[in-house]
Amino acid sequence: MSNRYLFTSESVSMGHPDKVADQISDAILDLILSHDAEGRCACETLVTTGQVVVAGEIKFVHNHKKPFDVQQTVRDAIARTGYNDAAMGFDARGCGILNLLHEQSADIARGVVRKSKRAQGAGDQGMMFGFACRESERFMPLPIDMAHRLVELQATAREKGTIEGIRPDAKSQVTFEYEGIEPKRVETVVLSTQHAPMWNGEKRQAELKAAITQHVIKPVLGKWWHDGVKVFVNPTGQFEIGGPHGDCGLTGRKIIVDTYGGRGRHGGGAFSGKDPSKVDRSAAYMARYIAKNIVAAKLAAVCEVQLAYAIGVAEPVSVLVDTQGTGTIGDALLSKIVRDHFNLTPFGLIEQLKLRAPIYSPTARHGHFGREPGEEGKGTFTWERIDLVSALRKSASKSVAKSTTATKPSTKRAVAAV
Repeated sequence: MSNRYLFTSESVSMGHPDKVADQISDAILDLILSHDAEGRCACETLVTTGQVVVAGEIKFVHNHKKPFDVQQTVRDAIARTGYNDAAMGFDARGCGILNLLHEQSADIARGVVRKSKRAQGAGDQGMMFGFACRESERFMPLPIDMAHRLVELQATAREKGTIEGIRPDAKSQVTFEYEGIEPKRVETVVLSTQHAPMWNGEKRQAELKAAITQHVIKPVLGKWWHDGVKVFVNPTGQFEIGGPHGDCGLTGRKIIVDTYGGRGRHGGGAFSGKDPSKVDRSAAYMARYIAKNIVAAKLAAVCEVQLAYAIGVAEPVSVLVDTQGTGTIGDALLSKIVRDHFNLTPFGLIEQLKLRAPIYSPTARHGHFGREPGEEGKGTFTWERIDLVSALRKSASKSVAKSTTATKPSTKRAVAAV
C-alpha cells in the first residue's frame, strides 16, 4: 500500500501584526544587550490601530551610561517592517507608544544569577525541541522552507517596487505530497498579500495573481514548479486592510512559523523578546544546532532533539535524540555522544552559540531556523553552523566499535555506515 500523504506549513511576513510585535520585542532585547551583554529581558508587545504597548521585565547586571531610548527603538523597528504611511492605519512616525517595562523579579533573578557564571541556572523550567532533515539544502522541511522564502521574496518585491502597490502584511502556505519521508511534488501554494486600493476589483486581483505567480511563487518553487500546482493569491478577493490596523498583534503567537512548520514538535515557549538566559530560546537554538550537525554528519536522515530543564538548575534534566528510524547508530548512543560534545548548561549554550550579542532582531522575521550563519551580519544564526560534523562522525565510529564485538558482521556494517 502506498504511503502517500499531504503535509502543509505556513509562514507570515515581517508586516504580519504578530511578527511586528515579535520584531519590536527583539529590538528592545537588542537595545538591552547593546548596553549590557549580560542584561536580562522578557519583553511582550501588543500592536493595534495606531498604538503599541510594550511590557515585561528588564534588568541590567552592569552599570551603563549610554542613552536608553525605548520609544525610538520601537519606531525604528516598525519602520523596518515597512509601515511608514498613515494610510495603512499604522505607521512608525504617528503611532502612540506605551512603555510598561519594569525591573525583573528578584525571585527569577535568584534562580539565574550565581557567583560563578558556569553555575548559572535555567531561567525557567520547560522542554525545548530542535529538528533537522535532508529535504532541503538548509536541512529544513521543504513546506516551511518554501513558505518562508515566499514571504521573504514578497518583502523584496515590495521594497524594490517589482510589484507596485503591495504592502507589508502577507501570509504564505505550501502543501507538499510525500511518500514516506520523501517529498514528491508541490500540491498547493497560497499567498495572501496586503495591497493598496489600486488592486481592488476582480480584474485587478487577477492581474495581481499573475504578477505574484511570476515574480514570487515560480522563482521560489524553482524545479518544484509544475503546471498542476494549485495557486491561490488573495483567495478572499481583496486584502487592502491589513497589518495592526486589520488585526491586533502579540509577541509569541507564531511559534510554529518560527520553528519547523509543524513537522517537528514545539516545547510551547516563544522566542522573541527573551534574553538567552531563558532556555525557551537558547536551548531551542542549541537543539537545532545539535540536530542539524547530526543530519549533516549523515548519522541520520531525520533528527529531533529534546532538551528539558528545571528553573535554577544548570544541567538539563533530560536529553533525547530521536532519529525516527533513520539513524545509522542507536538513538541512545547518539544521546550520549551529544552530552559529550555539547555543553548543555545555560552558560554553555550561551558561550558555544555566542548569544550575548545584540543579534536578535533579524531572527523575528522569516523564521529562526534554516538561515545562513551570519546572514544578517556577523554573529547571527550561529546555531545554523555545521562545524561539528567531523567530531560527531569520529565519536560515532568509536562508540560503535566499543559497544559491540568487531567480529560480528552486523558490527562491521554499522561501523561502515558511520
